[in-house]
Parts: sequence; C-alpha cells; structure tokens
Amino acid sequence: MRLAVLVLGLLLCLVTGAASLAPIPPSNRVSLIHDRLLNANLNRDHVMVVAHRAGWKKDGVIMRAENSFAAIDHAVSIGVEMVELDVRRSKDGVLVIMHDETLDRTTTCHGKVADHTLGELRACQLLVEGQRRSTEEHVFTLEEAMLHARGRIMINIDNKIEPEALVEVADIARSLGMPDGVLLKLAVWDADRLQLARDIRRAIGPDIAFMPILADDAVTEPAFIDRTESSIGAPAAELVHWHRDASQPITADGGPLLSPLARAAAIRNNAHLWINTYPITDRPEGMVAGGRGDYLALKTGRPEDVWGFFVDRGVTIIQTDEPEAVIAWLEQEGLRRSYELTN
Repeated sequence: MRLAVLVLGLLLCLVTGAASLAPIPPSNRVSLIHDRLLNANLNRDHVMVVAHRAGWKKDGVIMRAENSFAAIDHAVSIGVEMVELDVRRSKDGVLVIMHDETLDRTTTCHGKVADHTLGELRACQLLVEGQRRSTEEHVFTLEEAMLHARGRIMINIDNKIEPEALVEVADIARSLGMPDGVLLKLAVWDADRLQLARDIRRAIGPDIAFMPILADDAVTEPAFIDRTESSIGAPAAELVHWHRDASQPITADGGPLLSPLARAAAIRNNAHLWINTYPITDRPEGMVAGGRGDYLALKTGRPEDVWGFFVDRGVTIIQTDEPEAVIAWLEQEGLRRSYELTN
C-alpha cells in the first residue's frame, strides 16, 4: 500500500508540474514547508511531521520543557516541519504560550494564567515535567515564539481561548512578516460551526493557512468533510479518530474520516489528511488515534501498525510526541523528501 502512495505522489507531480532542481537557501526553509502544505497533491510521497507541544519527549520520556524555546530548537535540528504551540491570554490581554489553564504543572508558579499579568508571568520559570526541574526559560509571549521560530519552522497554533483570537494571531504573524509561518485551526462539527470557520477564514485573510479539526464522534459523512475543506480553502484537515470501544483494542479501518471517500475528498480539495498519535493527559494511550498511538509503535517495535497504518490510508501529516522516531521510520520507508530541492 505504501508503494501505491509513493506512485500516486509521483504521478501527481508529473501531471501538475515538473520539479525544479534549484538549490534552496537555508533561510528559505519555512517557505518550502509552507509550499508543501499548500500543495498536498504534489507532495503525497512526503509525510510531514508536527512536534506536539514543540517536541518535549523521546521514547516516552520527557526531555525538555513543553512549549519551550529548547523544544523548538530541537525540532528544527531534527527536521520537523511544524511545532504545535498552545496559546492563552494573560490578565492584561497578551497572548502567551501555555497549554494548561493553570501554571502549576509546567512552571514554578501557581494559579490561572488569566489571573496573572505578563510581568508576573515573566517570573514563572518553565519546568521539565516529571523531574520538576526548572529551566532558564520563563513564560513567553506568542510574538516571542514566532520570532524565535521565524524562517526555521512553522508554528501550528492550538488556540485555548475564544475562536476569534485567531484573527489576533494572524495579525501578529503578518506584522512580523511571517504569514507563511503559522497554521491556524478550528474544531468544526456541524453547519453552525462551519459558518464560524468561514467567518474566521475571511477575517484572518487568505495569506494565512487555516484548517478544520474534524472528530469522528460528530463528523461521519465524507460529504461534510468535502464541504468543509472546500468552503474554507483548507490545506489540511486535522482528524481525531476517537477510541472508545474497549472491546476493540485498536481500530481496524480508521473509521469514516480515513475512508476511501474521505481520502478522495482530500485529493479533490488538494488537502492533506492529518492524524494525531500522541497521548492525551489522563486518557488511555491512543485515545485520539483509534488506539494506534506512539506508545504502541515504540512498545511493539512495529511502527507500521501505527504510523504506517495511517500513511496507508492517505495521511500525509503526523502530529506526534515522538518526532525523532517518526522521522527515522518515514525516511527508512522512503516517505520523506529533502528540502534541499524545490517542488
């Protein structure tokens, strides 16, 4: 099946345009990643990797503070395309990077993020969770994160506050001259939510990448996937394949979001299919991936039953807590292409 994926990608490249062989300046990496994001049908022989919370783990062990500059730097060094960063708002209205509603788990401070001014948050050092080891980094703003990543790696924004804040995120990216450096997203589950996505799409502008998050507890019809992707011009659809059936340890077919019809909709809309294989806090392993999570790949030594399973169903973006392992496996399978050559 993976051979078929490669063949399809190569055929699409031949049909839609020949590849240029011009060398790429290192400073141009983000524009190349962005180009592959926007041109899924030209790049189905290459699987992109997103580092969840910027890439804080290796082999299940927490190595770095999540959402940290150190994590971003490591992700860049191993060839990751995007880092996922979580956005919240301080008491004085500044967008900051923090996953939890509170500071307790990941910093030396306590209480809600929204109850602290930016000045107060500056005093909160980031922790390596588990070890409770403090780092030299403190809570930083979204703008600072963008500047740190600029030109080197894209940022996938996980917005933890009101949906309309995505417009503010887009404005910050544009003000820094990096509209191609971010990917915004919104959960979509019905017609009303799709209309909200359309409104936000218009408000953020066409130069900022924007995609839906679709979960199979609500979205079960490929026609809705098709309509959502086309109506907001989505370069990708982030898929959540819930694992709720204890009698079935792992998904057998990927569910409706990874069906042949869903894959056809992605091809029609020149969109990537994106799967998350990381664990959710306080939930069973593989909860968002039909039971086929990162841990299963590492524990069994059979990554083809996890990452390979999804690639075989058309997935071309994997968000993971194990970016090093995923990239190594993809390269072994011939499912990565160097950024030293343009598309």
